[in-house]
Amino acid sequence: MFFKPACRFTTLILVLLFLSCKEKTETPLKKLPPNIIYILADDLGYGDLSCYGQKKFETPNIDKLASQGMLFTQHYSGSTVCAPSRSALLTGMHTGHTMIRGNKEVRPEGQYPIPDSTFTVAEAMKKAGYTTGAFGKWGLGFPGSSGDPTNQGFDTFFGFNCQRLGHNYYPRHLWHNRDSIILKENYGDKKGIYAPSLIHEKTLQFIENNKKNPFFLYVASIIPHAELVAPENILKKYRGKYPPEKEYKGLDIGPNYRKGGYESQNESHAAFVAMIEILDTQVGEIIKKVEEAGIADNTIIIFTSDNGPHTEGGADPVYFNSNGPLKGTKRDLYEGGIRVPMIVSWPGKIIPNSKTNHISAFWDIFPTFTDIIKAKNPKNIDGISVLPLLLGDADNQKEHDYLYWEFHERGGRQAIRKGHWKAVKYNVFKNPESQLELYNL
Repeated sequence: MFFKPACRFTTLILVLLFLSCKEKTETPLKKLPPNIIYILADDLGYGDLSCYGQKKFETPNIDKLASQGMLFTQHYSGSTVCAPSRSALLTGMHTGHTMIRGNKEVRPEGQYPIPDSTFTVAEAMKKAGYTTGAFGKWGLGFPGSSGDPTNQGFDTFFGFNCQRLGHNYYPRHLWHNRDSIILKENYGDKKGIYAPSLIHEKTLQFIENNKKNPFFLYVASIIPHAELVAPENILKKYRGKYPPEKEYKGLDIGPNYRKGGYESQNESHAAFVAMIEILDTQVGEIIKKVEEAGIADNTIIIFTSDNGPHTEGGADPVYFNSNGPLKGTKRDLYEGGIRVPMIVSWPGKIIPNSKTNHISAFWDIFPTFTDIIKAKNPKNIDGISVLPLLLGDADNQKEHDYLYWEFHERGGRQAIRKGHWKAVKYNVFKNPESQLELYNL
């Protein structure tokens, strides 16, 4: 009888300790900053997605992404070809300021490099504690140069360093950081490894490896750029469904085979649609991977294209209405050459199935990302963060006074957009006083 009060007191203490421990273990962990996945298609036109009006084929996974987020109707690429467009994206500067303003080759492999002094969005993300990875096509500096992706903020790179060699879908080698990965399965005329599939495997593995820490993933697909090639198991699904077929006679043998020239394709229409299916499937698998990793609610996914639709290698943008209602194609500074689809999904932050006609460009991506992670911007960038717009605060979204492009090929081309007005000048290297074309968009 004399020990009951003591026992009750001890029991009370044990209960309180248990509840205290339980309370601590159930306290939620500090939420990590959002992961960012930026998917860049290659030469996909404004009208090449069914959510943007494509009628000849469907893109269900990309459409699903659009239904979960925001679709941009007036988003512009950095340029009208690969390298300068990517340079504008990664530096936050338009092509009047960013170093790369055309596709300048370096032999035997690679393009003219962005300099050491360049501060890229990848470097900003890495500085903020993000793990950074780039998968696909680079094009901003030959291996080992100042422009090598591993010298410009990326912890991991896998894919084509050289965009010229990225024309070929069964390459003899790819790059993993500074290592050349030999693909003997593609020696000669063999087609053992379809590069987009291998690159995609490495992309999904990056997500798996980094699901417990914040990451920035730059997925620079080579699809649907020429050449037009797809594995037979996918191509056969579309064979005969897009008459009349367009035949293309390319380079199928010789010392320059698979060194940038396009392979022949007797079924260009079917091959193009098959490639779009591959791209759409890969986007769907990225979304699924994020969901399976349990990080979907804390991951931003952006999908866009580097410029307008191409006409090389048998591509037929007129047949597919690839530029939608827009004039011009790749290498033009008309709308069809630089206005591109962009979709942004961010669960719980962006209103699903929303659409905006806000005027934006590739150089806005850098300040948007730094705004999201609360980092400072370099003083020399031209972009404006679109984070207020994404979060539903359109009233406080700043707008550009103008957008500007210059393209150092085809005799030199310039364009500027201010409000609804668009001015374009061609052949400016030959004649700085060349005729100005003015359009009310």
